[in-house]
Amino acid sequence: MHGIEVILGLLLAVALLAWAASRLRISYPSLLVIGGLAIGFLPGIPRLGLRPDVVFLVFLPPILYYAALLTSWRDFKANLRPISLLAIGLVLFTTCCTAVVAHWLIDGMGWATAFVLGAIISPPDAVAATSVTQRMRVPRRIITILEGESLVNDAAALIAYRVAIAVVAGTTVFGGKISFGEGLSFAGGTAVRFVVVAAGGVAIGLLAGLVIAWIRPRLRDPSVEAAVSLLTPYVAYLPAEWLHLSSVLAVVTCGLYIARRLNQITTPRVRLRAFATWETVVFLLNGLIFVLIGLQLPQVIAGLDGVPLSRAIFYAAVVSVVAIAVRMAWVFPATYLPRMLSRTLRERDPAAPWRNVFVIAWTGMRGIVSLAAALALPLTLADGVTPFPRRDLIIFITFGVILVTLVLQGLTLPAVIRWLRFEQVPDDADDEEVTARYLGALAAVERLDNLTALGTSASERLGRVRATYDERVAYYSRRLTPDGNGDGAGESDPVSLACQTGEQIEREALAAERQMIVRLRDQGVIGDEVLRRIQEELDHEESRLED
Repeated sequence: MHGIEVILGLLLAVALLAWAASRLRISYPSLLVIGGLAIGFLPGIPRLGLRPDVVFLVFLPPILYYAALLTSWRDFKANLRPISLLAIGLVLFTTCCTAVVAHWLIDGMGWATAFVLGAIISPPDAVAATSVTQRMRVPRRIITILEGESLVNDAAALIAYRVAIAVVAGTTVFGGKISFGEGLSFAGGTAVRFVVVAAGGVAIGLLAGLVIAWIRPRLRDPSVEAAVSLLTPYVAYLPAEWLHLSSVLAVVTCGLYIARRLNQITTPRVRLRAFATWETVVFLLNGLIFVLIGLQLPQVIAGLDGVPLSRAIFYAAVVSVVAIAVRMAWVFPATYLPRMLSRTLRERDPAAPWRNVFVIAWTGMRGIVSLAAALALPLTLADGVTPFPRRDLIIFITFGVILVTLVLQGLTLPAVIRWLRFEQVPDDADDEEVTARYLGALAAVERLDNLTALGTSASERLGRVRATYDERVAYYSRRLTPDGNGDGAGESDPVSLACQTGEQIEREALAAERQMIVRLRDQGVIGDEVLRRIQEELDHEESRLED
């Protein structure tokens, strides 16, 4: 079989396995890994080698960028403290704890090599978790924290990974050569490099976002603009890689910036087409990478020279338990201890119920970043002759942790959520959406009142459109809480415009709605998720006028 035929077959397998996962109501990444593992042991299946540079370059930027596009900046900022504790604090804590256990458990594994293993398995992948939590009824804040953690933890883990690799191999990292023997200068220099690399990645991402935001409104061809949208993550990723800065933070920053400006730089038709394309591309990339994880295991087992398979499995099982236990041991104290010590924090942000904390602690599935980092281990040290110590064993343990966490935690997560029996609390996003729809309809009514229809047909259309919006205002006003009185809707600038066609009238009404919901988003009244939900409907209505 040719390589292209194998890829097409795997994409078909991804679709079938994802469909089966939806019918079984389980996490589709877990079933994809199991399916890939089963396919990998079938006789006659070609062995696909995964080049680590291809994994990082092809898979990581689009997945991170699309996740950033869907992230609510308001909610991200509101949960920055717990996200930082997980994405930075827990990643470093997991790295250190795993290194201690690996150094003690595995014969001949030095401290530096143990830290490499710890850095590789430290970042969880939120795809498996959110594929379940978004489908089931869990508090929205849990999903926000998990998605926010996944945006930042990859950067922290990969920076720690590069430092550890440089220590083992005796190479340079971020422009300098380091070793554990340098003592305090190692720690201080690494901390400074960490800040420089992170800040540089953010700067590159912001610059890339500014460039793309300037280019896209000037493109006239929707197909070209859709292509530029798909290439945007690489515009941020590649320069950061060339400059040895954090490419992960560059992509995330670019995605967050573009998400805030998307309403200004694209048309409704392009937005609808781009998001539909992105959903398909990211689903296929996620599905393919999880199937490939399972396919790689037979090759990894074959590469275990000198280590009995039973002992390698034991090592992987112990490290997997450590990875799960460390997250459980971190999340609960990180949630409750700061509030015990700070009355201000306790009053400003009361502790979440233990059920919420337990779900976050249990969702520590590993995925694409750990896979790519393990495969990216150099074959030799800086001299080009000495083999990288314990490379094959590190790769096997990483695959074991990915399999255990995806299968054990991924498949049990729905049952855990059902067992916890979350109380049906009102969703703030629902109230925000009602408020936004009410104020948007009210803004459209004000815009319509300032329009002058020229011609009989335009006057009739104006009356019908006005009646439709009057019904919407009445409906959403009844759904608002007693305090929701719509104040502020009249802050829009008066418009006096003569409309000759009914299409122009409807466009003005839709424009008034869109301006209002964007203003509400910018003021922090609603989140980006509510904005996207309403904007998608407005885009469909406006695209209908173009047909």
